[in-house]
Amino acid sequence: MLRGVDFVFIGLQPWDIPLGSTAKNVAVEVARNNRVLFVNPPLSRKAWFLHRLDPRVRMRMEVVEGKRDCLEQYSENLWVLTPRRVAESVGFVAHHGLYRWFNRHNDSRLAKEIAYAARRLGFGRYILLNDNSMLSGFYLKEMLKPLLYLYLLRDNVIALGYHRRHGSRMQPELVAKSDLVFANSGYFADYCRRYNPKTFMIGQGCDVSLFADEDGTLAVAPELKPIRRPIVGYTGALAAHRLDIELLLHTAISRPQWSLVLVGPEDDTFRASRLHALPNVHFTTAQPIERIPSFVKGFDVAINPQRINEVTSWNYPLKIDEYLALGKPVVATRTAFMGYFGSWVRLASTPHEFVEQLEMAIEEDTPELRRARIAYAHTHTWEIFVGKIYEQIESVVKQM
Repeated sequence: MLRGVDFVFIGLQPWDIPLGSTAKNVAVEVARNNRVLFVNPPLSRKAWFLHRLDPRVRMRMEVVEGKRDCLEQYSENLWVLTPRRVAESVGFVAHHGLYRWFNRHNDSRLAKEIAYAARRLGFGRYILLNDNSMLSGFYLKEMLKPLLYLYLLRDNVIALGYHRRHGSRMQPELVAKSDLVFANSGYFADYCRRYNPKTFMIGQGCDVSLFADEDGTLAVAPELKPIRRPIVGYTGALAAHRLDIELLLHTAISRPQWSLVLVGPEDDTFRASRLHALPNVHFTTAQPIERIPSFVKGFDVAINPQRINEVTSWNYPLKIDEYLALGKPVVATRTAFMGYFGSWVRLASTPHEFVEQLEMAIEEDTPELRRARIAYAHTHTWEIFVGKIYEQIESVVKQM
């Protein structure tokens, strides 16, 4: 275990993201024994002009305008930096060389912000951990010269529009120059080893303490109490590029006696879908992470109805561990990665099979199975996840 080391975290997601975040959970775990500076992504020029009424954008504008301190302390060892400089919105630039010039300019601004915050906090040489951000942060190893530069690959974001154009070229370079690379699936680890042999598959972590209910006192969300059982439930972002709307429609229509509960923010495609016209489908809108366990507890079976594409096929769905941590039976789409969970998750390749697996999951659930699922989820804690990172850091530091 590492103690008394300074860490800087950068990534794609800000501290105030309304959903759960790997970067936040890792930062909290690392901060138990080390000092951590968590860096919010810089406010983009586009967001400044187009989303200035959004409360989170408004807060960042206040920092840029000098009306709010850029550093906030969240615990004894954890600070959050909101950069005071705006990042130019250059994703539209098609010419790769020109894009790199602008990206280096943005990283130069970000590096100055991080260096300023590190001086204020009295950080020495620190370890910089980059959570999946292959564009912003690409040049920080050269600019900041951290003790170690770590890259965590856990989502195939280069398959999406914004990151595809330049990320598909820059991520291999970033992987190659990182001191250590960590991946949460075998597929991502194999991809990274093509460019850097110091790559390690470390799985995923889960805040099992948040989903703990050993004494049975966790209350079911009141929104679920009037809903007819059995309840088939999902928690997380309702995004059409990740979830199979047709599969959800088939499930709800073929089993009208079941209730389908979807907990999370909807994208435009979901909002316009036929799901809203079905009487046995219920939407709860976005919920704070602290309330998610109370919804999961009310499910009879939990699901992950993913679409199969290059974004989802090798993705590690954190929600699976969260479902299992409350002992829930889980049914999911059969993707290339989901075999990782073995017999702990029922997998289906077709809508018909999905419904069949749901029926068996509901009928065959027992207290013994629920206890076994909880025990399995406890092998995927953030403490264990971070411990695997520490192990490789210590190995490299000994050789320095």
